[in-house]
Amino acid sequence: MNGRSPVRLVLALSVAAALAVFLLYTSIAGGATPTLAPSQLAQAHGRVTLAGLVVAPVRGSAESTGGLRFTLRDTNGAARVPVVYRGSVPDLFGVGKRVYMDGRLRGGTFVAVPGSLVTKCPSKYQAKKGGK
Repeated sequence: MNGRSPVRLVLALSVAAALAVFLLYTSIAGGATPTLAPSQLAQAHGRVTLAGLVVAPVRGSAESTGGLRFTLRDTNGAARVPVVYRGSVPDLFGVGKRVYMDGRLRGGTFVAVPGSLVTKCPSKYQAKKGGK
């Protein structure tokens, strides 16, 4: 060797190991919010991600003080929950669209976090015609 102390190597390896453990923890359990359907919302506590289908009627606007108001239904069921949302609305938002949003249940109404509304584009996940 050239006379350097192995302390630097041990220190560098220790820092690398600590970072690896931190990345593993955050990817598995750190900061995740559960994704629930309207039928599962009654048992939830705190902030969750809600997923479902938008059903009519859609009232108000996201910019108004009352917010955009609509009802979300389970994708494979009949359970429904009223939603209040304020913030930007995706172009694909509308009745019959599957959406996701973060928020909390308050007094029987799901109050979404502003800017958390996301729509899922079903055509993006369907097989193309002709088997390709």
